[in-house]
Amino acid sequence: MNLIIVESPTKAKTISKFLDKNFKVESSFGHIRDLPKSDMGIDIEHGFAPKYIIPTKSKKIVTNLKKLAAKSEKIILASDEDREGEAIAWHLTRALDIPESKTDRIVFHEITKEAILEALKNPRNINIDLVDAQQARRILDRLVGYEMSPFLWKKVARGLSAGRVQSVAVRLIVEREREIKAFKIEEYWTVEVLFQGGKEKLEFKAKLNKINDGTLDKFEIKNETEAKKIISDLEGAKYEVTKIERKEIKKKPLPPFTTSTLQQTANRFLGFSAKQTMMIAQQLYEGVEIENEGSVGLITYMRTDSLNLSEKFIGDAKNWLTKNLGEKYAETKRFKTKAKGAQEAHEAIRPTEASRDPEVIKSSLNGNQYKLYKLIWQRALASQMANAALDNTTVDIDAVNTPYQFRSSGQILKFDGYLKIYPEKSQEIELPSLQEKEELEMKKIEGLEHFTKPPARYSDAGLVKVLEQYGIGRPSTYAPTIATIIERNYVSRDENKRLAPNDIAFIVTDLLIAHFPQIVDYQFTAKMEKNLDEIAIGEIKWQPVIENFYEPFHENLEHKYKEVSKNEIMPEEKSEEVCDKCGKPMIIKTGRYGKFLACSGFPECKNIKSLPGGPEKSKEDEEKMKEFMEKYKGEVCDKCGSPMIVKSGRYGYFLSCSAYPQCKNVRNIQGNVTTGIKCPVCGKGEIVQKRGRRGIFYACSNYPECKNAYWSKPTGEVCPECGSLLVHGKNNKIVCSKKECGYEK
Repeated sequence: MNLIIVESPTKAKTISKFLDKNFKVESSFGHIRDLPKSDMGIDIEHGFAPKYIIPTKSKKIVTNLKKLAAKSEKIILASDEDREGEAIAWHLTRALDIPESKTDRIVFHEITKEAILEALKNPRNINIDLVDAQQARRILDRLVGYEMSPFLWKKVARGLSAGRVQSVAVRLIVEREREIKAFKIEEYWTVEVLFQGGKEKLEFKAKLNKINDGTLDKFEIKNETEAKKIISDLEGAKYEVTKIERKEIKKKPLPPFTTSTLQQTANRFLGFSAKQTMMIAQQLYEGVEIENEGSVGLITYMRTDSLNLSEKFIGDAKNWLTKNLGEKYAETKRFKTKAKGAQEAHEAIRPTEASRDPEVIKSSLNGNQYKLYKLIWQRALASQMANAALDNTTVDIDAVNTPYQFRSSGQILKFDGYLKIYPEKSQEIELPSLQEKEELEMKKIEGLEHFTKPPARYSDAGLVKVLEQYGIGRPSTYAPTIATIIERNYVSRDENKRLAPNDIAFIVTDLLIAHFPQIVDYQFTAKMEKNLDEIAIGEIKWQPVIENFYEPFHENLEHKYKEVSKNEIMPEEKSEEVCDKCGKPMIIKTGRYGKFLACSGFPECKNIKSLPGGPEKSKEDEEKMKEFMEKYKGEVCDKCGSPMIVKSGRYGYFLSCSAYPQCKNVRNIQGNVTTGIKCPVCGKGEIVQKRGRRGIFYACSNYPECKNAYWSKPTGEVCPECGSLLVHGKNNKIVCSKKECGYEK
């Protein structure tokens, strides 16, 4: 028997169906060795040697794999072909104590029978240079995280962390926010005329383009007075076509997706976060149950910055396009990778079969899988299609005997080409069939007011794009970086799902720029990525790279412990509030979760509360508070006998002991609001509104027997695709409560 080890059970299931009984495919469930969580885990004195352990969750897996390995003739390590996958394979050889003579390493870019059988014919040894590059990244990040985090706890607030790529991402978001705040809005005007002309007597618009033969600057018409003067000058003017320019414009298809462009496009077109995109792409890569086929890998490996396409796919795409759309639509194209330090996998992201139309397999995919697969299929097929052709017409119109000239542009799609499969937003503007010297009828003239807009906050797509432009991070790091800075409360999503920095992000970013500039320097971080790339191809060793970074970093950190004071970084602000526990003044402090009021008598008095001046309470809230105060007047603490007082917190109204902090007894008084919806899981309880640590949620009243819960309010309707409850989603949408389903109403 030959044992094949992959990272995930889904991948194992998909591969198993291609092989005979001589092969057993098992999963390692990701990494089976890691650095310990309890300490640094790096021997700094002895060449930065990592001290790996087998986490508790992996011990049973390792025991099982060891037994299977002992009975196998060959152990074939089939983890992904990137640095992370190479490291997983290497760790398996160490954890399972597999002799090199019994070990093969195979790689493939897609999980298809052809690719797996070809990989088995061409095994290789583990690439230790790739392993070293991954180890170097892991060790660098551990050194920065484990040494910087305690410093931030001491000088800023507990629970904070710093990371090599994470801190640069936060800096980008902070600097964009400062650009937005510093932006000065400018007013400007344009003058537009509605003309009628041509044999068809069609109406069309034209904008003022020139004054005295000089092209109009965007801000030249500064206000309404200037716009009205121009309109007044044009009173009674005749309008004549002076120049018509027609030319054909070719639109080229975009290249197939890389990790970065997939994350950007899925964010813009589908509203997916980078993390969500990679999670769905992983499912499509590892295998999805397709009707009458079983588990099928639908796309190639999704962590790549290559634009290459296999010759087989290029040929298959040409055949499919010729057969289904016609020969004029098929045009073979090859693309060159332009990303800084491009490496990792050797193909772009594409469907494993060019002929696997997303509409044919739609019933086997959940909503989000279908959307992402369709996007990948369309982009890959479109990259092998003919250019689109547009007829572009530009018309210049003089206001006779005045210094003013207007311009109108129109375009008509002449040949759709790749747009037939990959539609892009483009507006067809039809102009009448005009002739030079033709006089036009002016139907309407108006001045339009405009204001400049500040730059927008970064979306996931925007942040990934700028990180890639700077050469910071790699395909595998973009999604986890964004997820980490949100999870650690440096960044929140605003109402448009864009990335907004929290108060603590400004404080930590300014601290790092002032005292640890290398950590957040764009060029330095990009240079470190370049060093990791050089380790991966065997040009340099990893230990000197770590040493050159660590020694000055550690020395500076030791110095900053003495030099930097917390008051300098986190100055306290005075407030007009008085502590309701001890009567001392309250001061404004900034913590991990923003600004709050704290008693100046700390540590004797530990009273804290939210800042006033937040969202104003409605009359309904005020009446509710009065109602509760009246209802619970005279209530005493069942633990110490002190009076209980009504308070309003993040999660609603509650009773709190007045003897706090000596007695910390609290009691919920708001109760659970019923929705009248029967629980679809147990059929006994009702779905009720509850409040928890993370805010309002909806759960079965039959808890703890039934633990069914939802983070959004259920509508009472059932999803037509999977039978789960529908809930109120964002932007007034009704969506399925089962995320994997992806149904939207």
